[in-house]
Amino acid sequence: MKKLLALILALVMVLSLAACGETPEEPENPETPSETTELTAENIKIGFIHVSDPSDMGYTYNHDLGTWKMAENLGISEDQIINKYNIGEDEGCATAIEELVEAGCNIIFATSFGHGDYMTEAAAKHPEIEFCHATGAQAASSGLSNYHNYFTSIYEARYIAGVAAGLKLNEMIENGTITAEEAVIGYVAAFYFEEVISGFSAFYLGARSVCPSATMITLKADSWSDPVKEGQIAQSLIDQGAVIISQHSDNPSPATTAEAAGLFHCGYNSDMAEAAPKASIISARADWSIYLTYAVECVLNGEEIATDWCKGFAEGANFTSPLNEAVAAPGTAEKLEEVANGLKDGSVHVFAGPWTGVHVWTGEAFECAEGEWVEESQTQSAPYFGYIIDGITRLDA
Repeated sequence: MKKLLALILALVMVLSLAACGETPEEPENPETPSETTELTAENIKIGFIHVSDPSDMGYTYNHDLGTWKMAENLGISEDQIINKYNIGEDEGCATAIEELVEAGCNIIFATSFGHGDYMTEAAAKHPEIEFCHATGAQAASSGLSNYHNYFTSIYEARYIAGVAAGLKLNEMIENGTITAEEAVIGYVAAFYFEEVISGFSAFYLGARSVCPSATMITLKADSWSDPVKEGQIAQSLIDQGAVIISQHSDNPSPATTAEAAGLFHCGYNSDMAEAAPKASIISARADWSIYLTYAVECVLNGEEIATDWCKGFAEGANFTSPLNEAVAAPGTAEKLEEVANGLKDGSVHVFAGPWTGVHVWTGEAFECAEGEWVEESQTQSAPYFGYIIDGITRLDA
């Protein structure tokens, strides 16, 4: 009996000691934060992929200005933004995207046309991240809710710059510097993509609206950014009769080439009057901060970003640099204000007839009659006007 009692007491002691060694479960704390931290302006991370860098004083420079203006608008600090500059339209883009993903970016922007395939693939692979691609046209067909395309109606600003060029041609004709038949515009084209064709067509139609005898010749660089080649092409256009140079390329070398020849220039993306004060009349520009602010705000507010986004002069997404009054023809400022107001209220249409054209890819002929016009950037953000219209000659076609 004593032995049995001792065994029972020993068993009770063992069980008591075991119980004392257990770690009690802690009650659930409703105030414990979830694993997903709420995005705010203080912790969001934003990535950018650029085909060149801000030293081009052109497209990337202008996009970069938009980045920092967006950051200022939203109270985002510099260390929350990761820029990948000089990223080619090749596999290096895929690597750059993955580096931004690994760095914890919540939204990634790519700014060059050839980045599109890599952005599409990344958006499918990383549905938790928003991907925004400028100048592209794959978002709508991708079926991906986190993939978006954006651009501005830059053709409006180019049209206005073209009006300034046409008025300068008129002045040159009137003072006997050139004849009406010599009113030739030379255009440095990066490629013959719709984005570029839309741009030089808008510029030309603006010039022709005030100088009916104006014609245009173009040469392509096969590069978005090649300062040496852009200057060489500008010189070749001048050698073949151009008296005003414009461009869809990233550097001010066409402007400085025009100035060296004693001729005139209308630029793109930056105020090129700083580089060529005796030549540059005006530049067409985009304020990318309008879109960048919108897209980042959508992420912060948990709202959907538009699949295609394109805004223009009326929304401040496009503008022109200050008119170089020392070079511009008299009365230019007043005329440009009139045209800008017409673009805003819809009384002026950039791609208005009469004109005839041939599509760059299909060879299809098209006639736009007087009183009619072609709408650009209505069905997608990226330009799709692909007609080489009468009065424009591709010298390298």
